[in-house]
Amino acid sequence: MTAKLFEAALGIAAPWSVSSVEFDEKLKALTLRIDFKAGSKFEVSGHAGAHGVHDTQTKRYRHLNFFEHECHLEVRTPRVKLPNGSIRLVEPDFAGRLNGFTLLFEALVLMLAQQMPFAAVSRIVGESAHRVTAVCSKYVEIACGLADYSDVTALAVDETSRARGHSYVTLAADAEQRRVLFVAEGRGAGTIEELAEYLEDHGCAASAIRSVSIDMSPAFIAGVTEHLPNARITFDKFHVIGHASSAVDKMRRIEQRTDKSLKGMRWTLLKDTSRLKPEAAADLDALIAKMTVKRTARAWVYKEQLREILERKQINVVRAILAHWCNCVMRSKVEPMKDVARMVRTHMEGIAAWAQTRQTNGFLEAINGLFQAAKRRARGFTRLSTIKTVIFLIAGKLDLQAINPHAGAPT
Repeated sequence: MTAKLFEAALGIAAPWSVSSVEFDEKLKALTLRIDFKAGSKFEVSGHAGAHGVHDTQTKRYRHLNFFEHECHLEVRTPRVKLPNGSIRLVEPDFAGRLNGFTLLFEALVLMLAQQMPFAAVSRIVGESAHRVTAVCSKYVEIACGLADYSDVTALAVDETSRARGHSYVTLAADAEQRRVLFVAEGRGAGTIEELAEYLEDHGCAASAIRSVSIDMSPAFIAGVTEHLPNARITFDKFHVIGHASSAVDKMRRIEQRTDKSLKGMRWTLLKDTSRLKPEAAADLDALIAKMTVKRTARAWVYKEQLREILERKQINVVRAILAHWCNCVMRSKVEPMKDVARMVRTHMEGIAAWAQTRQTNGFLEAINGLFQAAKRRARGFTRLSTIKTVIFLIAGKLDLQAINPHAGAPT
């Protein structure tokens, strides 16, 4: 009766059956011994027909806990002899992708690893952090290998730090489905070449990419121009406004040395005006009223003008107004904002393209934030392979169910 109960609970069907059940009270562990019916024949992928058993091996699999107790399956696993004379081990249907685990146990590990560091998962499931990492890496490797990117036409590319100092990884994501497609070390033009080759290997020709949003990195610009020849480059407005905001803050710090009334106004000048408290809004209005004598006030006005220009959707209008804005800034005495005007002139077409594409790296910045939070919880990652695994688990939207039917669907 007990054996039949566990067979039903585990979903084990002929020719497999539970031959015995043993509970070690001292170790608080349950062991289920699983066997197959004598005379059974087994199919082997790639070889037609069913094949008789040559001999057996006993394999041990970690399964989901039985209440609070560890549960293991000891399986008498058959080896069959194929017509060509070779001997092949036949894994049971419930065997996982990593040796020693069942599919259900691996599905639990994957679910937990998407929410917490590998070390925390290892404490919960009672396996080493190395083994937990190995399970996740194996699934990510298989899922990435099976991924089909033939429908990708728009990319978002950005970098994020992997460690202190100038150590970065580059992320590329599908701008439409908002899923990470590619992770590579560094942030040079070579990473774009690697990206193009990777896409080719997954059914997406480099010539099929029609649009790419990037920051104003010369390396990224050169890489996209050379290796993604049909891609239109877009610099999203949030990067541009970010540069303008930095210029406003730089002007405030310079002018504050002789004008102490600007002290404490940093966030008032940088925040969206709709989010300011009444007191801060009043201080800002008072500052703008002195625009003729306060260069910080003029810098803020230039920033807001730039924001309004980039809200427009007619590319020719945006291009013309941006050129006029640059002329006005260059004739002013707001030196930090002149650097922004020079940048806009240099990258005019990519900035104006925002009016039509409306393509942004904002979601990729959010993914970078999630990765940085995961990195802090884990106290850093030393290997690039681990970094890739973490990023793909967080934002790869991989089809893990194609590998393990018990794994969660991509979100």
